[in-house]
Amino acid sequence: MLRRTKRLKSGALWIGYYYNGRDEDGRRKEIPLGTELNDAKRKWAELECAPVPADTGLMKHIFDRYVRDMLPGKAPATQKDNENSLKNLRNAFNNAPIDAITPQHIAQYRDKRSAKVRANREITLLSHVFNMAREWGYTAKENPCRGVRKNKEEPRDFYADKEVWDTVYGAACEELQDAMDIAYLTGQRPADVRKMMVTDIRDNVLHVRQGKTKKYLRIILEEDGVRSELGKVIDRVRARPRKVHSLYLVATPAGQPLNKGTLRLRFDAARATAASKAAADGNAALSTRIKQFQFRDIRPKAASEIGDLEDASKLLGHTNQQITEKVYRRIGEAVKPTK
Repeated sequence: MLRRTKRLKSGALWIGYYYNGRDEDGRRKEIPLGTELNDAKRKWAELECAPVPADTGLMKHIFDRYVRDMLPGKAPATQKDNENSLKNLRNAFNNAPIDAITPQHIAQYRDKRSAKVRANREITLLSHVFNMAREWGYTAKENPCRGVRKNKEEPRDFYADKEVWDTVYGAACEELQDAMDIAYLTGQRPADVRKMMVTDIRDNVLHVRQGKTKKYLRIILEEDGVRSELGKVIDRVRARPRKVHSLYLVATPAGQPLNKGTLRLRFDAARATAASKAAADGNAALSTRIKQFQFRDIRPKAASEIGDLEDASKLLGHTNQQITEKVYRRIGEAVKPTK
């Protein structure tokens, strides 16, 4: 193997690796092996018909390549989540040869992790790392994560009833009330609610592209001349006198859009005020329920209060109604008594 270096115009040092080979006529020929040493060693071994050096099959190199090649293509929030998961996975598997890892090792990792739900997410990520490693040629073995049992997960079942909703809503500032109304009436995720803009409204339809699934939705604001409740809320927001008008539907009086942190701060403050008021009124049970309320519970509240399951599933952007039924509908079906 040959190592070539050159100084780029930017001042950075470029390093490339080449196989010192021969063409069909026996003349010397340098075959590019890439700029990453471990990948170059593997390609060199293939050309030499020699065993692949053992250190190129260590998981730390595979994790490094996954971070370099796969993470940049994911959403920012997913990247951050994957980076946190990889820290834990590296602690356990970094120096292990990929071909030495078995389903038993994956199961042991699952059982030793104290955060059981987090362990499930990490094993899912590890499974994808193994699949990519197979594609990249690091191993020909079966994915050891396949068939390994996951920890049991219980879906969140908190339901924000009218009493909880009204108490928190009454303690909310103007922009938080806007966010709560729009989140409830559209059934969208908090991140999608925050990025809704006036320019998304065309022909009495709110156009939404979901950040997680990239699915497009058209939420009707007016039908047969009758304004929907969502349409009325948007009219209220747009008609409000402000010194600075924002293009975002959820914004402060100064025109600044709410981000994840500012929305969280406002919701936490309203929830704390509402819980304290309920406790002062002698309603400890209501105070406890209010403290359990999270902004993300608004989407399940919307799904739960739409009578038709198909309509609820469409509004949430689900292709599978079972997800809507199992995870998002948090109140029982209304049934008639025996008599």
